[in-house]
Amino acid sequence: MGFGIVIPILPLYGERFQPSGLTLGLLMASYSAMQFLFAPILGRLSDRVGRRPVLLVSLVGSVVGYLLFGFAGSIAMLFVARVVDGISGGNIATAQAVIADITGPEDRATGMGILGAAFGLGFILGPAIAALLVDIAIWLPGVAAALTSSVAFVLVLLKLPETLPEGARREARRHPLNLASLREVLAAHPAIALCFAGVLLVVFAFANFETTFAQLVTASFGLGMSEIGWLFAYAGVLGALVQGGLVGRLVKVFGELRLVAVGAVLAAVAVGTVPYVPGTTGLMLALALLALGQGLVSPSLSSLTSTLVHPDEVGGVMGIYQAFSSLARIAGPLVAELAFGVGRHWPFRIAAIGYLLAFAVAALLGRRLRSG
Repeated sequence: MGFGIVIPILPLYGERFQPSGLTLGLLMASYSAMQFLFAPILGRLSDRVGRRPVLLVSLVGSVVGYLLFGFAGSIAMLFVARVVDGISGGNIATAQAVIADITGPEDRATGMGILGAAFGLGFILGPAIAALLVDIAIWLPGVAAALTSSVAFVLVLLKLPETLPEGARREARRHPLNLASLREVLAAHPAIALCFAGVLLVVFAFANFETTFAQLVTASFGLGMSEIGWLFAYAGVLGALVQGGLVGRLVKVFGELRLVAVGAVLAAVAVGTVPYVPGTTGLMLALALLALGQGLVSPSLSSLTSTLVHPDEVGGVMGIYQAFSSLARIAGPLVAELAFGVGRHWPFRIAAIGYLLAFAVAALLGRRLRSG
């Protein structure tokens, strides 16, 4: 929710200081860049010292980052705020590791789906909170975001026990705390590299859609920001329902890998048709199909990744997984805007190609897993 409060109004906060277009772009990318660097580090650290300490410290960092955002008096302070929050935001890998710790392989996709649904709902509620508060006082959204992380800190402190057994932590401490040590993990589990390629392609594809969707529907249908916001909320609610309720049941019948493959194809069809639908009804149908496809792919792929490694390696591996996700969120918007300048259909064609390549990766992954 804190992330959802900040993201919609971040460009407006930056524009107050009249930065260049490049500076504003770097500000928008700084969070994902820091998450790219620090998600593997926090994940690997959680393998050694436990999930709970890493979550507690990183949530304190989020509180500090959001307060700096709310009271920033310069573009430099906004950069500091986003860097601090991006470093702390690397804790998503640790949260996924918690899910992996407390679920068996048969229930893991359900757990990852609930995590994804929670994020989706937070991104629906967050912008609404920002819209309500920013007109009252410009610093209020930052304080509200800090409050959400403060509540999360208290919940972790009081309600979340350590989920990683001491034996697994001892085993992780036998290896050096550096990313080079994770090369051994990748060598032992070569299928993991295909999972990383899959998340890179899926997030890159979705980022192309997400970045230029508002521009497309404004140009094609004349929709305003309020109507576009409701369309995003509609898609977000559907995605949350798929991830929170449907994925767990389907995984038990079909398995994660099939859901990744089917979801990628459905998402490819959805984003590929978005520029060509004749009206808002067609647009809503395409968004529903995209919510289904993306909702199947995301938790299934993260669940599958976490099942391929030992418990003492999950945090570090999910950290690298999130790093690839962050890299895609840096590259995707840049490619999307460049492509939109060529033609308004091109970002959606690129997104469809990305999803189809993710389907091909899932096919290769299935072949590798079957061959042992």
